[in-house]
Amino acid sequence: MQDNNQFNPIDDNDESFNLREQLENYLFHWKWFVLGVAVALLGAFFYLRYTPNQYTVSTTILVDDKNSGGLASELSAFADLGLMGGSKAVLDNEIELLKSKSLAGRVVKALGTNVTFFKQGNVMKSELFRGNAPIKISFFSPDSVFHKLDTSFTVRITSSSTFILKDEVGNKSKDHNFGDLINTNFGEMSITPLKQGKFKDDEEVIVQIVPFERVVNRYRNALQIQPVSKQASVLRLSLTDPVKGKAEEILNSLVSQYNNDAVEDKNLTAKNTNEFINQRIVIVNEDLSAVEKGAEQFKSANQLTDLATEASLAVASKSETEKRVLDLNTQLKLTEYVSNYVNANPGELIPANLGIGDASVDGNTEKYNQLVLERNRILKGSTEINPVIVNLNGQIKNLEESIKQSLTNTKASLKISLNAIKGQESRFASTISEVPKQERVFRDIQRQQQIMETIYLYLLQKREENAITMAVTQPSAKIIDFAYGSNAPVSPKGNIIYLAALLLGLLIPFGVIYIMSLLDNKVHTRTDVESTIKAPILGDIPNTKSENKIVVSDSDRSSIAEAFRLLRTNINFMLTGVKQGGKTIFITSTVSGEGKTFVSINLAMVLALTDKKVLLIGADIRKPKIGEYLDLKLDKGLTHYLMDNSLKVTDIIESVTAVNFDFISSTVIPPNPSELLMNGRFEEVLDYGKQHYDYVIVDTAPVLLVTDTLLLSYLADLFIYVVRANYLDKRLLVTPKMMHEEKRLPNMAMLVNGTDLERGYGYGYGYGYKYTDEGLKKPWYKTLFSK
Repeated sequence: MQDNNQFNPIDDNDESFNLREQLENYLFHWKWFVLGVAVALLGAFFYLRYTPNQYTVSTTILVDDKNSGGLASELSAFADLGLMGGSKAVLDNEIELLKSKSLAGRVVKALGTNVTFFKQGNVMKSELFRGNAPIKISFFSPDSVFHKLDTSFTVRITSSSTFILKDEVGNKSKDHNFGDLINTNFGEMSITPLKQGKFKDDEEVIVQIVPFERVVNRYRNALQIQPVSKQASVLRLSLTDPVKGKAEEILNSLVSQYNNDAVEDKNLTAKNTNEFINQRIVIVNEDLSAVEKGAEQFKSANQLTDLATEASLAVASKSETEKRVLDLNTQLKLTEYVSNYVNANPGELIPANLGIGDASVDGNTEKYNQLVLERNRILKGSTEINPVIVNLNGQIKNLEESIKQSLTNTKASLKISLNAIKGQESRFASTISEVPKQERVFRDIQRQQQIMETIYLYLLQKREENAITMAVTQPSAKIIDFAYGSNAPVSPKGNIIYLAALLLGLLIPFGVIYIMSLLDNKVHTRTDVESTIKAPILGDIPNTKSENKIVVSDSDRSSIAEAFRLLRTNINFMLTGVKQGGKTIFITSTVSGEGKTFVSINLAMVLALTDKKVLLIGADIRKPKIGEYLDLKLDKGLTHYLMDNSLKVTDIIESVTAVNFDFISSTVIPPNPSELLMNGRFEEVLDYGKQHYDYVIVDTAPVLLVTDTLLLSYLADLFIYVVRANYLDKRLLVTPKMMHEEKRLPNMAMLVNGTDLERGYGYGYGYGYKYTDEGLKKPWYKTLFSK
């Protein structure tokens, strides 16, 4: 006996990756890849067909930061040194204002986008925006109730003047006329048509009311605001929505509302000044009326007329002094008015440009009002704990205290000057002591009258100047481009969706096959056997769908018949060094069901076709199957011979005309099979077979389950170890590996049974062609190019 390794094409150290084998493993399942791609592309088609298109609309605005005021204005000189990022801070503030909830709420309320109209299609519904909607609905519920509604209903137009309402569950109401006041569970409403006489028969419009806050948050999250560049104060506002016209109107309304708010903020000082002037005009008018009435009463009581001529010489030297007193009293009154207003309204805007005459007060008042405006504007999108707000409040407080101190100092200075002038007036009065007392009293009354008239006319002038200032206020943002967008949708993108579907259609089958291969622990090909066991491999027997157990005949050219013929050739090569006489071939496997009996019968058949005498012995006396495979019922067999010493070998040998070999089968299962095989009678059967037959094939028991085969292994010239593909667990290959390495089975060679010929692992029969009953068949991919 000899241990030949000529049939092992794999070197002991060859563990290289076989790319073609891996590709063939996936290409074998090409139908699943085709199905996966087809299903994915079909899904992509329906996704694109029924997913609403999304359109992106943009607008660009130039932000005016010249009047931002505050600390940023004072430190702007350091921007060139890279020490300040004033422009970026201004843009960040404006971005927060544009994305503020209050601004978005005013836009939604102005456009009514919390109420949407839809038209039902065959599969999905499409939104109708403004001009496309056939009806207009007016809701009369309070905002506190209406803005929390989350409902929908359907308006079914039955004629040019009537319609029917259907609620969410489909309940219908009675017929209504357009313009009627309708009572619903969420309040009263009225529906009017927008296109008279142009309704389709039974046209339906779905009306959906969404909670106000949800709509506001949705558009705030969808709004994208980015600076065009780092050096410019230009912002680009973008919004994506299924309805392009709706997105354009929302952006235009947002910018318009933003400018309106900015104008209101800038006019706040002017409004407060106008209110202050109007209040002072009323008071001064009352005081002026009282003085004029007192002058009238004084003249009437003293029978006085025009005293100017009479007192012209007396008061000539005093006129200049009185003019100075008048100016000082005017400034003192204005100073007292402003001081009282500042003390009564801390942190509020201070009336400006009233002509107090103190440059320090006027300058601080202007800075103070700018800081208050900046703080109030930022507070719309921020909170009191914002560092910018805290900084501005500190500056406002300091300037307010400075203004109060300046006003106090101004009043003190005016009083000192007034007292000095009055002293001069008293000296002048002593020189005109001859002027009657009535003239002096009348002059006092006339002086009060002139003061009131001067203040009254001054306030009227300032009111007109303030009105002009309010009329020419510029908005904070200049619109560079109104909202516009392309007619091409930004999503879903067909090319990307189809590409993703194609990749997904390929990856899913690939992943499933890969995971199945990872979880698969079965032996599939002879490569699996070669990678573990270094024993010679005689060949592989293809899987057959035939129910016949004998698949080999003299005229059969099928793939399985050719496989057994190749096996016969390789066996003869393995038995080259065996001595003269019959050759004993033992066939075993790891576990039951691997096809060793099937191989034994067909091997005996293919050997018999060469005019050799073949004896097949069923030595698996624990589970005999040869008789079952040959469809024979035998009275005596190997078990009887082993137990009955009176029987001869010829008594248990059976011959069947359907096959060209003789066989010995086991008929009954003994209680002690191992002991019977060791009693020496089995050796007599083999000796007889060697003397009278060319080949003795012994079908033995599986080596993993029982020891019967190992007890008889020394009698074999060749051991064929059958491994069934797609059946045996790879972890059980350790058993034949151990048998070969420890040489417990002499001249052991492997045989892979039940391989899938269609998968083409590189060791097929016919070199890529199939043998059928009709002859040679070409593969499917080659028939495509054949004529």
